[in-house]
Amino acid sequence: TDGSHLLVFAAWDNYTAERINMMFDLTNEQRGFKNEGWENYRQMLLGMYPQRDAEVNFQHAARQAYIGMSAALIAAAFEEVDSTPMEGFDPAALDEILHLRERGLRSVAIMPLGYRADEGDWLVNLKKVRRPREQFVTEV
Repeated sequence: TDGSHLLVFAAWDNYTAERINMMFDLTNEQRGFKNEGWENYRQMLLGMYPQRDAEVNFQHAARQAYIGMSAALIAAAFEEVDSTPMEGFDPAALDEILHLRERGLRSVAIMPLGYRADEGDWLVNLKKVRRPREQFVTEV
């Protein structure tokens, strides 16, 4: 399979006071002001996240990466570029190739981008198989 680009969505390996402060400082700088409620929120996060288990924090950060990937999927569709979200890769190997661990990051998901090549794609004309709505959606 070929694709012109491969986006790698990575997340912080842990939340630290430095990382939390960096994001709040960046926000304050770009907005040009500080806000008491915002600073209270900073203190709440500083009192909560750095003390938690690193893997718990990574799992939370990983879910944030999926939000970013969702926005990228929508942007690709808007630009009429084919894309698909993917897991099922070897994150440790990808992290090593891209030197992500040295940057305090871990890969979470990947998203290839490109234009479909109908010739040679044996799946293109096959019926898409999806579970029926009543087996997939639970209404409460």
